[in-house]
Amino acid sequence: MLMISPRMASGMQEKQYTPSLLSFFIYNPKFGPREGEEEKKILFYHPIEIEKNEKIRNVGLCEAIVQFTRTFSPTNPAKSLHTQKNRQFFHEAEENYWMVMVVRNPMVEKPNKDGKPPTVEYQEEEIIDSVYGSVLQQCYCMYKLFNGTFSRAFEAGGVELLTQKLEKFFYRYLQTLHLQSCDLLDVFGGISFFPLDKMTYLKIQSFVNRVEESLSLVKYTAFLYNDQLIWSGLEQDDMRILYKYLTTSLFPRHSEPELAGRDSPLRPEVAGNLLHYGRFLTGPANLKDPDAKFRFPRIFVNTEDSYEELHLIVYKVRERVNVMDLNREFCEQLDSLVGPQLTLLASDICEQFNINRRISGPEKEPQFKFIYFNHMNLAEKSTIHMRKTASVSLTSVHPDLMKILGDINCDFARVNEDEEIIVKAMTDYWVVGKKSDQRELYVILNQKNANLIEVNEEVKRLCATQFNNIFFLD
Repeated sequence: MLMISPRMASGMQEKQYTPSLLSFFIYNPKFGPREGEEEKKILFYHPIEIEKNEKIRNVGLCEAIVQFTRTFSPTNPAKSLHTQKNRQFFHEAEENYWMVMVVRNPMVEKPNKDGKPPTVEYQEEEIIDSVYGSVLQQCYCMYKLFNGTFSRAFEAGGVELLTQKLEKFFYRYLQTLHLQSCDLLDVFGGISFFPLDKMTYLKIQSFVNRVEESLSLVKYTAFLYNDQLIWSGLEQDDMRILYKYLTTSLFPRHSEPELAGRDSPLRPEVAGNLLHYGRFLTGPANLKDPDAKFRFPRIFVNTEDSYEELHLIVYKVRERVNVMDLNREFCEQLDSLVGPQLTLLASDICEQFNINRRISGPEKEPQFKFIYFNHMNLAEKSTIHMRKTASVSLTSVHPDLMKILGDINCDFARVNEDEEIIVKAMTDYWVVGKKSDQRELYVILNQKNANLIEVNEEVKRLCATQFNNIFFLD
C-alpha cells in the first residue's frame, strides 16, 4: 500500500510504503532429498510466476537457515530472519511441513533535488515478529479448518492432491491478507464475549439444548450476537479460528441492520404462527426455491484427536452458528424450529443491550483506552479498536503507540513471571502493560502532565471499575 504525505515547506512529496507480502511458500524437505530433485520439495509457491531456479534457491536458503539454527537449539529453530529490505517468517505447521512468509519492510521514499534518484529508507524496526509470526500460524489454522491437515491430504492422494488443495485455498486466501492492518490482536487471536444476565443466558442454554435434542444431526452449536460469542460447544482452539473466519470474513459479507427490540415498530406482531427473520448465511438463499443449492462448506475440527469432518451452517437472526450434516428436509426443519425461537431470543438480547447502554449514559471520550486478553478462556476486549476485520484495522490511537504495545507484549513473552511495564511516549502519552495470572492488560493514558505515581493510581482505578472481578497483582 502506498501513502503520500506532502512536504508543505518545499512542495516535495514523500512516499510511504506499508508492509506488503513479497512471497509465501510451503515445502517439505523429505520430498526432494537428492540433488536434482529440489523442485519436488516445493508444494506451493506464491507468486506463481517466479522462475523455477529462484524458487529452488529461496526454499534452499530457508531450509539451510532452519537446519543451521537447529545446531544451537534442536527443539526451537529459527522463527524469523531480519534483513534490511524484508523479514522472513518460518513456521513448521506439521512435522517436516514448513510454511514461509516473506514481508517487505515498510519504507519511505524521499525525493532529492537536482533530478537525483529518490533516497529509500527501510523501517525494519517497525515490523514486530510476534504479530506477523501469528499471522503465518493463522494461515495454517484457517487452511486446516476447511481442508484438514497436510498429512491427511498426502495420505489420501499423495503430493498431487496436497498441492491441489494448497493451490485452491491459498490462491484466494492470500488475496485477503492485508498485512498493514495487523497488530496486537492478531497475536492474541482472542474472542469477544457478550455479557448477559443469568436468566437470559439460561434461556439461550436451554434453547441450544432443545435444538440439539430435536435435531439429532447437530453435533456442535455456537451462538453469537453482534459479532460476540455467547455460547459454544466446540473446543477452544477450533472456536478461536472459526470465530475469526465468521467475524472477519463471513459476517462482513452479509452485514445488515440488526433486529430491533420487541417493542420497536420495525418488528411485526408475533401471534399464532410465529414470524421470524431467520435466514441461512451459508447454503440456500431461499428455502422455497425448488432449485436451491444445499451445498455447505465442510470444516474439520478436533484434528488432534477424533478428526471430525462436518458441515457448517450459519443461520442468522442476530448471528447463529450450527455445525451439522444436512439436506433440504433437514434445513426446512431447522428453519421452522430455530427461526421463531431465535427471533424472540434475539429481541430479548437486543433489549438488554439497549438497557445497558442507557444505564451507562452517553458515551464520553475516556482519558484511557485499553486492550485486555485472558489466555485461559481467550476472552478479549479492546476500546482501542473501532473496527477490526481482515482488510482494515481502525484504531483510535497513533500507530507509534500500537508499536509500543507490541514491544511490551514481546517483553512479556520472554519471561514467565508476572510483571508491569510503564512507558512515557514521545507524544506525552503514557503506556502501561500488566501481566498477571495469564491475563494481560495494556492501557494508553492521555495525561500529559501526570507523573509515575499518578499514572499507577489511574491504572488501579481502571482495574477497579472495568475489571472489578478480575484479580491483578499489584
